[in-house]
Amino acid sequence: MEENDKKTGGDNGGRQEIYSETVRAGKRTYFFDVKATRNNDYYLTITESKKRFNKEGKQYFEKHKVFLYKEDFEKFNEGLTSVISYINNAQPPQEDMDKAEPEAEAGKELSESFTDVSFDDLEK
Repeated sequence: MEENDKKTGGDNGGRQEIYSETVRAGKRTYFFDVKATRNNDYYLTITESKKRFNKEGKQYFEKHKVFLYKEDFEKFNEGLTSVISYINNAQPPQEDMDKAEPEAEAGKELSESFTDVSFDDLEK
C-alpha cells in the first residue's frame, strides 16, 4: 500500500473533518478520516472504495465504511496487529501456494456456488 493524499480542514455534514489520508492499494482505495463530533471528540472513519460497473457498463463506486471511536482504538489496534502478525507468520510462502494450485481450484469451484450477500440486504 502506498500513501497518496493527505488533507486537513473542511466540514462534513455537521462533523468537522480534521485529517484525512488516502491509500490506493490495487483495485481498492482506502480513506482514513479523522473527524470531530459537535463536542470536539475525535473519531476515525475507514472507508473502502471499489470501482464497479453496472449492467449498462456505467461506472460507480461501492463503499463500505467503519466508524471507530476513541474508546475502542486500543482494542482495535491489538486485534488488527494480532491478525496481521498471524497472517504474516502462518501463511505459506508464495512458491508453496503455487504448488497447491489444484487444491485451490477445487475450493474456487465450491466458493463460486455461494450467493454474494450485500450489506444493503442485511438492513432490510
